[in-house]
Amino acid sequence: MATMSEVAEAAGCSITTVSHVLNGTRTVAAETRRQVERAMAELGYRRRVTRPGQMPRNLTAVGLTLSGVSNPYFSDLVQGVEQELARAGRVLVLTDTHDDPETEWRAVASLLAHRIEALVMAPTAGWAERAWPLLHERKVPFVLVDRMVPEDVDQVGVENEPGSCVLVEHLLRLGHRRIGMISGLSGLSTTSEREAGYRRAHRRRRATVDEALIVCGESSVDGGRRAMARLLERPMPPTAVFSGNNAMTVGALTTLERRGVRVPHDVAMVAFDDFEWSPLVRPRLTAAAQPCHAMGARAVQLLMRRLAEPDLPPSTVRIPASIEHRDSCGCHSGTVGSHERAVPAGVVATR
Repeated sequence: MATMSEVAEAAGCSITTVSHVLNGTRTVAAETRRQVERAMAELGYRRRVTRPGQMPRNLTAVGLTLSGVSNPYFSDLVQGVEQELARAGRVLVLTDTHDDPETEWRAVASLLAHRIEALVMAPTAGWAERAWPLLHERKVPFVLVDRMVPEDVDQVGVENEPGSCVLVEHLLRLGHRRIGMISGLSGLSTTSEREAGYRRAHRRRRATVDEALIVCGESSVDGGRRAMARLLERPMPPTAVFSGNNAMTVGALTTLERRGVRVPHDVAMVAFDDFEWSPLVRPRLTAAAQPCHAMGARAVQLLMRRLAEPDLPPSTVRIPASIEHRDSCGCHSGTVGSHERAVPAGVVATR
């Protein structure tokens, strides 16, 4: 039977859009809806319809909770989860937490009310106070993905600190000494680990961190816009900037464009999270690319193992990022971008 990801690929849209067409959870453009429906018909996709709170006896579902399902980063992760679940004979039920612990708790409670078998979660900063006690009470198997926690649970994430260190140390090796950082929401492991990489790079190069150049971008496009504006308004603005995620990078680049600040001529730029379209824009963005599809698939593999052997000790899996070395850092203009796995700090992958 065809999967949602296969329907999305055939229709030229995201899995999230296919889900909205199936469930009526958001308005979808008429032409896009027709493309999705045509793809479902051609592939023979069949949706099993059940009464609320019930699942067919021969079909089990796994829930996925994350923030910002329209984010291209999470689209790849969802695809990895969905495809691996399809191979395991499960279906995916997707919910958006909007990075709010209370919304996350309600989403988890709703999924449990619909008798999902297990959960994959990209946890909010407050998950341990609300969602985790509920999962513990119901004894529901789960795996965390992307955002790591100190608790002893199954979890899969990227190597945030080494990848960040490589990017920032590269800027330092180019001679930059005032490097700004646009950091994400506080309380998230991705935020703290990427800031740790920024600081580690400065220690390795015996450079001083100016605390005024670390600005919170709230892990959002609007936050990235505001953070970049604050950096540019400093009495001594940075000569280079490291952005902590793709949403903030979009906002930061928007501010630079509006103010006529040229990258990399006026300010160099590197970022965590890559974009599919990064090689197509000018300047091309130097970034740490996360293996999102692989992380989603690995999370499901851990979950299937947990379901088969409930008493196994919890596992933490870290997957390296790859460094996409392009033009925005200011040293690679006019050459073909390269991609390598994150290498030891102090060495930047080039071709």
